[in-house]
Amino acid sequence: MPKSDCPERNNRSEEQVSGAKVIAEALRTQDVKYMFGVVGIPVIEIAVAAQELGIKYIGMRNEQAACYAASAIGYLTGRPGACLVVSGPGLIHALGGMANANMNCWPLIVIGGSSEQSQETMGAFQEFPQAVRSSIYGRPGTCYVDIPADFVNRQVNANSIKYVECCMPPPVSMAETSAVRMAASVIRNAKQPLLIIGKGAAYARAEASLRKLVEQCKLPFLPTPMGKGVVPDNHPNCVSAARSRALQFADVIVLFGARLNWILHFGLPPRYQADVKFIQVDICAEELGNNVRPAVTLLGDINAVTKQELASKRSLPMNYYTVFYHVQEQLPRDCVLVSEGANTMDIGRTVLQNYLPRHRLDAGTFGTMGVGLGFAIAAAIVAKDRNPGQRVICVEGDSAFGFSGMEVETICRHNLPIILLVVNNNGIYQGVDTGTWKEMLNFGETATVAPPVCLLPNSHYEQVMTAFGGKGYFVQTPEELQKSLRQSLADTTKPSLINIMIEPQATRKAQDFHWLTRSHM
Repeated sequence: MPKSDCPERNNRSEEQVSGAKVIAEALRTQDVKYMFGVVGIPVIEIAVAAQELGIKYIGMRNEQAACYAASAIGYLTGRPGACLVVSGPGLIHALGGMANANMNCWPLIVIGGSSEQSQETMGAFQEFPQAVRSSIYGRPGTCYVDIPADFVNRQVNANSIKYVECCMPPPVSMAETSAVRMAASVIRNAKQPLLIIGKGAAYARAEASLRKLVEQCKLPFLPTPMGKGVVPDNHPNCVSAARSRALQFADVIVLFGARLNWILHFGLPPRYQADVKFIQVDICAEELGNNVRPAVTLLGDINAVTKQELASKRSLPMNYYTVFYHVQEQLPRDCVLVSEGANTMDIGRTVLQNYLPRHRLDAGTFGTMGVGLGFAIAAAIVAKDRNPGQRVICVEGDSAFGFSGMEVETICRHNLPIILLVVNNNGIYQGVDTGTWKEMLNFGETATVAPPVCLLPNSHYEQVMTAFGGKGYFVQTPEELQKSLRQSLADTTKPSLINIMIEPQATRKAQDFHWLTRSHM
């Protein structure tokens, strides 16, 4: 931090400062504003010091959820969130979040306390600027900084500490001019071009330039799940409703920050034409040429996109489409939408629309379950600081909710007005109704007769919320859903959980491609 910003440091020749305060100041200097964690020896003092310097500390109930929340901060803000853990089990619990951040390419700093060790010097504390730079430059990801216990509490002369200036945002790199010309030529000669937009494009904040490209060149586009909202889902060039057909018949596909992994079927037949030409645009050189040989590679900053689809059904019990149809009708256009689950997330991707970039968080590249509440907490904390009044809607399957449901206490403790929608089909993928469950137990113990995918029918998850002072709703009809969601959106003072019962055997319906004409391709 420049001396002009901190004149008080000039008069501290004899002042003593603890290692914990050095760490906190280093974080603040690197523009780290949020810290999540589960404190214990020797990191408690770090959390206290961080709060004293204005860094917001959110104490979680499990390091895994804390790490998920901190990683989401990196995606939402562009600067890494910090996750504070103790050594041993604490760090091990955080590994899931660290791996998830790496797979999603989200900047994250994990700070772990370790056993004491002798220190050669106690001068400049350089690890944090290096960690921040590593986490946001090039391909973003996780950095781990190990803090010895004796460093946290050791007192040193404040005047001996050198705080390195805040790490600048990563430089914007441009692709080679010849490669750009080649890509333009390939696209110009394509008969059925398609743009695929990944979350890398959303992270790059290139929505304006990509929308201009789509509209001026009249190109169809298909978003990956967290690329949604960069170009609005309701844009006429979005072909999400015919995803499989669009992939299968495209002769040139341009990838903007999207990886040819399992989400995109690895770029291989029969999902794609055998002779399809790929143009890859990515910030990470290691991603270029994975799984397929691209016709053109463009190494540099990325542009972005989104998707849309719609369905409704009014029969009872409700199914996923009925639920999402009525939810979509009331969702604020600027809400942050968090989604996780099996069918809940997969079907929700096709129905629940996004209109703005970086307004959707889900299981991501790693397909991680348990991220939902941590992501929602992070989004609500950021919204509280940057956009008061913005709502965070977290759509959970009943199984997914179980992974981190106790974070409801964290939500209530911080009074975050998050709206949790638990789409409850009594199971993982599919469950059974109460009558079938009772009849089934007549034939033996649960462990021997209950299908592994089944959960306890009609579980009242809304009572988890009411137990901590939030509002809970148990709904079974579209009318009850509409009313409870309307009340939840109107109340900005408390969090709420709407437990939505649906048909236990509900699943996704087949895609309908009849409308996809040549004009879209």
